Amino acid sequence: MQEFLYKANDDGSFAVVSYQGDEKDVKIPDSYGGAVITVIGDKLFSGHSEIESVSIPDTVTDIGEFVFDGCLNLKRIDLPSSLEALWGYTFVRCGIEEVTLPDRLVTLPPFAFKDCKSLRRVVCGKGLKKIYAWVFSGCESFEELVHNETVEVSPRAFEDKELNT
Repeated sequence: MQEFLYKANDDGSFAVVSYQGDEKDVKIPDSYGGAVITVIGDKLFSGHSEIESVSIPDTVTDIGEFVFDGCLNLKRIDLPSSLEALWGYTFVRCGIEEVTLPDRLVTLPPFAFKDCKSLRRVVCGKGLKKIYAWVFSGCESFEELVHNETVEVSPRAFEDKELNT
């Protein structure tokens, strides 16, 4: 079972604001009532430890705070090429091991991957310009960050952890 609740945005698109379900593999719809889904609301999957994979449609431009908080079994996430913004704490305390960020994403906000104990590798898209402080705080297994030379990386992004970059 997968049930989503939606809220209209000012521009006529919709945000997904609530999820109820027990599926391992979740697929977020790309539209509701004929209008596109552009925002994944705060805490959407928070505490859903049964989730192993999430597919987000290419209509989504923003993913909110604490969306995957506590999704300890989350191993695979398909981020949309249209993604422009992550809000703080998006992936906090989830089980993701590796993630590839899309080219339109410009910044990684503070605490985006905080306490992702299994996170080992992040591949940044071509458009990334800045990685803020504490993005990878508490990521005990983190080993590799792949990014362009022009990306500004806060010296506090890794909490003094030595990495392959």
